[in-house]
Amino acid sequence: MWKRASIPAGILTIVFLAAFWLGGCGPKPRPPESALDTPEHHAFNGFKLLEKERIQDARREFELALQLDPKFSPAHRGMGLILGMNEEFKQAFRTMRLAKKYAKNKEEKAMAWVGNMRLYTMWKGEDWLEEVEDCFEEAKDLIPDLPEAYYYLGMAYKAAFKFGDAEKAFKKVLEIDKRLVGPADDQLKVVQKIERAMPGTEIGKHIAVLDRITRADVAALFIQELHLDRVYEKARPRTFDTSFKSPKEAFNRKVALIPRDISDHTLRTDIEAVLALDIQGLGIFPNGTFAPDKYITRANYAMMIADIIATIKHDPSLNSRYVGSPTPFLDVRNDVPYFNAVMLCTTWGGIMEAKDGVFNPMGYVPGADALLIIRKLKEELKIF
Repeated sequence: MWKRASIPAGILTIVFLAAFWLGGCGPKPRPPESALDTPEHHAFNGFKLLEKERIQDARREFELALQLDPKFSPAHRGMGLILGMNEEFKQAFRTMRLAKKYAKNKEEKAMAWVGNMRLYTMWKGEDWLEEVEDCFEEAKDLIPDLPEAYYYLGMAYKAAFKFGDAEKAFKKVLEIDKRLVGPADDQLKVVQKIERAMPGTEIGKHIAVLDRITRADVAALFIQELHLDRVYEKARPRTFDTSFKSPKEAFNRKVALIPRDISDHTLRTDIEAVLALDIQGLGIFPNGTFAPDKYITRANYAMMIADIIATIKHDPSLNSRYVGSPTPFLDVRNDVPYFNAVMLCTTWGGIMEAKDGVFNPMGYVPGADALLIIRKLKEELKIF
């Protein structure tokens, strides 16, 4: 009797794909073990797992589908996407060709073209956006109103910073009103936020499309988009340390101010610039690190923004204005360290928002939200 556990993960799929690439017939399909042990069911699960970024679990499901039917087009499409996510693009495109080859109907073939669209968007090689558009036309010729084709066209335009075109594509998904309506609506709101925020720099555009941003990203936004170093130079009185220091003491002090984990970071210059500004919540940790790749929460961001407001307004009382006040939020107590900052950011110009009394303090900050908050901050403080 065939035993699933006796075959190492990935081995059969590699054998199947290698056989197909070499023009052979591949191994003999295995018999199903239960009513739900079907290629369709495993592929369905695989795509659901991909949506949740559970890549290895998705791979297992696609492998099981291919064991049952080595010519099952959706499973090849799923495996192609996984190879692309692992940046194995040569194999990914070859696998996607198998998805087209074994397509049993127009929809499977169109979805294989959509798979190619996704691969080119991951790859971002020469003329990648033109390749995406060509694949889109192929899919549209097969099925004119395929929601997936328009959705991933929108995702490609978003990745290329063509936000107006992305908006049109996502609206088309809503107009078709079949699959992907929820995700398309979410992405439409994101690109509309980005358009409202109007990032003025290339790095701002790159950060705008991120689902969540890091401490290093925030440093770059504060320096590149908000120009906070120049703003603080005008807002803060200059101070001078005239005490004598030996060359060795001066050198040691300078070295001590550089966190050990940013020396090779691509955003080191922005991080060093922001550290000199002494922004609450965006400094060096007690262990001497900056943690540049740590994702920030909405509570973190509120503390940073509140500190910037108090500094530019020359009003230290803002740092404690709401201490002891009753909380209007369902998820923020008035005794947590970030309560005053959250209150300031949600009441002062509505720079940050709470929906139905929920602030979501531990939620991550998307790039579009971070930029829109900076845009509102610039307008309220008249920073131009």
